[in-house]
This record gives sequence, structure tokens and C-alpha cells, in this order.
Amino acid sequence: MVQGEKGRVIQVAIITAVALLGDAMLFIVLPIYYEQFGLTALWQIGLLLSINRLIRLPINPFVAWFYRRYSLRTGLFIATTLAALTTFSYGVATSFIVLVIARMLWGVAWSFLRMGGFLTIIKVSTNENRGNHIGLYNGLWGMGGLVGMLAGGFLADQIPIVMMTSLFALLALICIPLIAFTVPHSNVDHRTTAKAISPTFQFTPYISLILVTSLFKGFLIMGLFASTLSPLIESRMQEPMTIASLMIGAATIAGIVQAIRWCWDPFFAPLIGRWSDRLEKRYTLLFVPLIAGGVLLVVVGFTESTLLLIGLLLLFQLTSTMLTTTVDTLAASAAANTDEVKMTMWHTILDDLGAAVGPLSSFLLLTWLEGSLSILYVGSGLLMLGYAVIWGSYYYKSKRKTTHANAA
Repeated sequence: MVQGEKGRVIQVAIITAVALLGDAMLFIVLPIYYEQFGLTALWQIGLLLSINRLIRLPINPFVAWFYRRYSLRTGLFIATTLAALTTFSYGVATSFIVLVIARMLWGVAWSFLRMGGFLTIIKVSTNENRGNHIGLYNGLWGMGGLVGMLAGGFLADQIPIVMMTSLFALLALICIPLIAFTVPHSNVDHRTTAKAISPTFQFTPYISLILVTSLFKGFLIMGLFASTLSPLIESRMQEPMTIASLMIGAATIAGIVQAIRWCWDPFFAPLIGRWSDRLEKRYTLLFVPLIAGGVLLVVVGFTESTLLLIGLLLLFQLTSTMLTTTVDTLAASAAANTDEVKMTMWHTILDDLGAAVGPLSSFLLLTWLEGSLSILYVGSGLLMLGYAVIWGSYYYKSKRKTTHANAA
């Protein structure tokens, strides 16, 4: 068992990573092999990739209540068991309704995992290391995305879907008994009960802006980008590539592009976190990913070359790592200074709402735009640049207010 405060973060992150395998695989495989899952329309893909996040909106308050009264270990037992069950269901489901139910249950599992990890970080971190802990946590649980997307994209091109989902489900089952030996049988935060009714939480302009950015972050990165990446690459490929007698299709390449991000996140995300820990105003770090990412998405929309497209997508993945780490750190810092549970709940709910709306609205827009991914990505890039303008306006007003206060 890993000891110490950082050890608690590592334990929860690794358990989350294993539970995430099946969900990460689905984002790469489902848009291309949807017929093998028994689907018949694009809107069904969007709904399945969104419903798990929509169900988390009403579930998150219940999960917060649960962690005030029961231990993190119990929550992780529930989450990992549900993760194994739902992942197995993806491969053996015989109808669209069964898949919808499975995705809803995965949404419950992720609520337990995500809120438990976030509350753990708030408890064990300080203003001097909170960004580092957020980066470490995001980077490590992202390894589940690395394996799920890379292995899922590759295996889908080689073996039946049911064999792949059974393998990922088995890995989650193996993780269940390890929870008893690695996670202490105690509440995430004993202070939560006392603070739950604290009147200190308010929707100030700063907190509101953080939460609106959480909504956008979930919509863009975990919603739109993750669900349309493989169709985007497929639209630019003339034909599948073959390497050593293995067929390398769009699903495999999309899995590699997504997996590379999860591969560097355990190293890059903590560095970003430490960078933010040194800044007097953490939010100024947001200008880098918002401006750079916005420009990259606009260029992606006009790119026809497959190799150039892959390079641009990898660069965008760097900006998405920076955006995710910075927004999560801002939310955790605000939570530590107000009502932990309420701020965590709102951050999680809006992040989930954005991620839920992303896939569904993306495929609805694609239907309306007659499959024009270029317009979708250019519009997303312009929206990202718009958020940079909004934060710039807040920075300018904050600076003017400070100047007037000093002059007085």
C-alpha cells in the first residue's frame, strides 16, 4: 500500500484508470463499428456517448451525500463493480435499449470515481501543491484512456467486439479485491459534513467564470473532440494502411492519437500544475491553451493531408492537457476556499453536462451539416478563441480594480 498524502492520490487514480478502460475504448470504436453494436443511426451513437454523462447530472448530489456518510473504499467497490458489468455488456448487448441502460450505469460508476478523487485531492493538498496533485491525478487516471483507446482501436480492427469487451471487463474485476488492500476504510473528508451547510459558497463572477469554463472544457475535449476524432481521421484517409500484414484503419490511428496524450499526461500534467502553483493569478495560464487550441482547431478544419492532420491533432492534445489541468486546479482551489462539496458538485455537474452535450450535439450538427466535420471544427476553434476573450476581459477588469484600490 502506498503511504502518504500523494499515495492516496495515486491509489484512487490507478483504480479509476482500470475502471475507465471500457468507456475509453467505446469513444474510438463505436463511431466506426456501430453496426456491430446493433446500431442503425448516427443519433444513436451520440446518445450512447452522452447518456452516461446526462445521468450524472442528477446522480452527483446523491454521490456527494454518499461520501459524507460512507467510505471512499465503499464507493470504489460500487464503481469498479459497475464498470466491469457495463464493459462486458457492451459486447453482449442485443438491443439499443440494453446499451443505453449499460451506459447509464457507467455514468453512476464514474460519478463515484470522479467525485471521490476530487474530494481526496482537496483534502490532502495545499495552495502550494494543489496544481501538482491535480496534474498527477489526471495524468494517472488518464492511463486508462491510453490503454482503452490504443488497445481498443487496435483490437477492434483484429478481433470480435465481444472478445475485447470481455477482456476489459476481466481487468476491472481483478481490480476489485485490490481495493480492500490499497484504499483505507475511512471517509474522504470528515470535514465535509460540517461544511455542507456553510453559507460561504456564492456564485461570484470569478467562480461563475470557472464553472462556465468547466462546462466548455467538458463539451470540447471529452465530448466533441473525443467522439468525432475517428470519423475526422477516416474522412481524410483514402484507404486503410497495412503494416506487417496488420490493417491500420481510422480507429487504430484515432486510438494512437488519443493514447499519446494519455501517455505524456502523467509527466506533462504535473509540470503544468506546478507551473500554475507558482503564479499569483492561476487563471492567466488559461490564455495559452485557449488561444493556441482555438487556432489549431480552425486549421484542422481546413486540413486535407492525413499526416499533417495527425500532427495538428497531437499539438491540440497538448493544449487540451493544459486546459484540463488548469481548469481543474482553479476549481479545486476555489473549493478549498469556499464550500468544498458544493463547489466540487457544481464543477463536476457542469463538466459532465458539457461532456454529455458534446457527442449528442456533434452528431446532430453533423446530420444537419450533411457530415461536414470541417465546419464543426472551425466553429469549435472560434468558440475556444471566444473564451480567451472572455477571460481577457475579466483579467482587464480585475487589473483595473486593483489599480484603483492601490491608488485609493
